[in-house]
Amino acid sequence: MAGEDGAAAPEAAQPPADPSPGSDGGGYDGKCVFCRIGRREEPGTALLPCESEGLVCFRDIRPGAPHHYLVVPIEHMGNCKTLKKEHIPLVEKMMEAGKNILQQNNFTDLNDIRMGFHWPPFCSISHLHLHVLAPASQLGFLSRMIYRINSYWFITVSKTPCLGDPHLTSHHPNCLKTFSFFC
Repeated sequence: MAGEDGAAAPEAAQPPADPSPGSDGGGYDGKCVFCRIGRREEPGTALLPCESEGLVCFRDIRPGAPHHYLVVPIEHMGNCKTLKKEHIPLVEKMMEAGKNILQQNNFTDLNDIRMGFHWPPFCSISHLHLHVLAPASQLGFLSRMIYRINSYWFITVSKTPCLGDPHLTSHHPNCLKTFSFFC
């Protein structure tokens, strides 16, 4: 969602380590706006204080709520469809960073938030990014549709991953066999 309209960045001084935008991680893609933001190559994007190493946080350019932030790994990683069981610590770290950024911006009702990923092909940037929206109770009509809980296009994350449990994943339309979220 964020970053498509950002200013053109100067060419990166180093060659891309991972030139494939759909890759599942471990590098830099000079064509990926989130890779450039993570390396501070997009002057139009103000980074917010993020206490988690390896992540950056910034405001969504098309906010769906009064507080709408993106938490993005600095290293290029494909969209949420590439997540596997071993990525649980990363997603938990992203969620914690999202909660911290809300609290730093004077939002403390963590029961009124929505966090999640757009499911391909409904994500505009193929670099993993967690949407953090608050207060969820103030989402407008369009935002309630775009960020609808566990829809075919938006997967809501919570503290309880499904992780292949057939009882938990069978009702969720977007569950992966190796990684999904249950809300």
